[in-house]
Amino acid sequence: DRIFATQRGYGEFKDGWEFPGGKIEAGETPQQALKREIKEELDTEIDVGELIDRIEYDYPDFHLSMQCFWAEVKSGKLTLLEAEDARWLTAESIDTVDWLPADRELVKKIAAAL
Repeated sequence: DRIFATQRGYGEFKDGWEFPGGKIEAGETPQQALKREIKEELDTEIDVGELIDRIEYDYPDFHLSMQCFWAEVKSGKLTLLEAEDARWLTAESIDTVDWLPADRELVKKIAAAL
C-alpha cells in the first residue's frame, strides 16, 4: 500500500510535505471538501473512505483543525496544479520527506496502518 503526499510550493510552509486537501466551504461536509480540493489541486476524482484521525495543532500564528480520511483515486492522473512536487510513499519511505508539523503524528498512525 502507498500514500500520496505533496510538497507545498508557496507561503510560509513552502517546501514542507503534507497530505493534499484544504478548507471546508460553507455547506460542505469534510468528505465533499476533500473531493473538491483534490479535483482543484490535482485534477483527480477520488472516493473518500474512513476517517483516519482528527488533528488539532497550534502553529505560532493560527490553530489548525483537520479531519483526515483514507481515499482512493477513482479517475485522473494526479496532475500537480498547485504543489511543487509529489510522491507515492510506502511504510518504508514515509519518513523520507520533511513533513509539516501538523502532519507528523498522523504520519506515524498511517505508517502503522500501511
